[in-house]
Amino acid sequence: MPPSLPLSSMLLGLACTISAAPAQAVEGHYQTKTPYAPQQDPATYAAPPAGFQPIYTQLVARHGSRGLTGMKNDAALYTMWQQAAAQDALTPLGRELGPDILALMKANALLGYGVAGIERPGYGNLSQTGIEEHRQLAARMLARLPTLFAQVGQDAATAPRQLVTIDSGVGRARDSARFFTQSLLEHAPALAPLLYLPPAPAPYPQGRASVLQPAGVNRFLLYAHKLAPQTDFVADRANPHYASYAASLAYQYYERTKQMQALMIIPARLPAAATHARHVLERLFTPAFLDQFDGGGASYADTGSYTFTSADGKLTRTMKGSGKTVIRSLNAAAMKLYALYAIAAGMRHEVPADFSRYMPAEDARYYAYVADHEDFYQKGPATTASAGVTWRFALALRDDFFKEVDALARGDLRHAAKLRFTHAEMLIPLASAMGLKQVLAPLPASTSYSYENNPWRGQNVSPMAANMQWDVYRNGAGQLIVRLLYNEKETDFQAACDGARIAPDSVFYDYGKLKTCYGHVATR
Repeated sequence: MPPSLPLSSMLLGLACTISAAPAQAVEGHYQTKTPYAPQQDPATYAAPPAGFQPIYTQLVARHGSRGLTGMKNDAALYTMWQQAAAQDALTPLGRELGPDILALMKANALLGYGVAGIERPGYGNLSQTGIEEHRQLAARMLARLPTLFAQVGQDAATAPRQLVTIDSGVGRARDSARFFTQSLLEHAPALAPLLYLPPAPAPYPQGRASVLQPAGVNRFLLYAHKLAPQTDFVADRANPHYASYAASLAYQYYERTKQMQALMIIPARLPAAATHARHVLERLFTPAFLDQFDGGGASYADTGSYTFTSADGKLTRTMKGSGKTVIRSLNAAAMKLYALYAIAAGMRHEVPADFSRYMPAEDARYYAYVADHEDFYQKGPATTASAGVTWRFALALRDDFFKEVDALARGDLRHAAKLRFTHAEMLIPLASAMGLKQVLAPLPASTSYSYENNPWRGQNVSPMAANMQWDVYRNGAGQLIVRLLYNEKETDFQAACDGARIAPDSVFYDYGKLKTCYGHVATR
């Protein structure tokens, strides 16, 4: 679209384009590694009531699709494959697995090389799919609220507002923010002067040599699951971040408890674990080779040294395994193969291999359940006895959404949008802290999570680039109403707040009533 057109015309044209071509869901059982697709066609969004105009929007989003976070599962499985090859213990399909693992390792070692905006190529970076997920997410935000952003852009010189952007400080979250905002400015260049990176909370750790974080980083909001004494120590109970810090330490302690470990081990002890492991692995390895695991007779670790060079010959990386990731059972081998299958779904531009060949659909569904079981107890609602320890550190993030709208209610319109970029470890707890239907459903400790007794699914709660957005509208009388989008689907707030709807079954909520409803919950 020609840049000489008015911003309002550009954004309206963008809205038509986006509405005409909604993204399609990704097929496969990839759990939280599922590549992102919006969960509702924008053309079906409810129109705001007569007299209401958009004045603000805010978002928190998980980083986009990425590579493996480290050379662990891939190298351990490759070591196992090498041993099987040496023993002539591979099936015809199994012989193809090793080169595909090596291709995946190479793609991860060089991931991001040559991509503008990626500072350090390697494991853990966004894939091209992940970059595009955030570019398109930004484009759909503009398309959804063309009048808001057109007005904000037109007023940039006379009455500037801010597009506040913060992230967790981790590379893939920071890069997601960068690609998101780049997309905003490509479609709406007039917004460029409004981008604002607030100073990071400081000085922390309290009482020690401070660790300065770059502008735009907020660990207390967006990395609260892993706050650490050496970077985030808070001693003063009156400090606004003390509750998050204390909740983070309580969560990290919970992760190490015997109670937690007992919950996590349940799937591996079920008969189905052995059945699925055999079904997956006997397509690749001979039964005699697999029998060597019996009685602890075999183990394979992420050892070895691997050197990879980019296609242009300008970057060479040598990776060495740590030996800390070990395969000691059929179940462990199959789970690690599933991990490669799942991550490869978001690396289709970088990895020519098709890992679905090695993971039949019925087995992929089973291992997605195992991963869901683990995430349900480790990141999700967990048990009734856990009393919210898995999500209370996300209350500050939830409250930050309310604080932003509180400012609007006071007439403070400095912020036109707030954009936050984080991780599954924060998105999943936030969904629980919000009490969203089909998300906050803890189980008694005596009842083990299953697909039959609980609706919680990682692919719906936190696929790659998962996001929560609030659109805020105001009428001439100053009334504020809010719509919640979860993965771009119009979503109800917690059931206790149904009385805050502006009409029965409406997706718009009166903000004053909504705040009161959640205020009661926060003080339970």
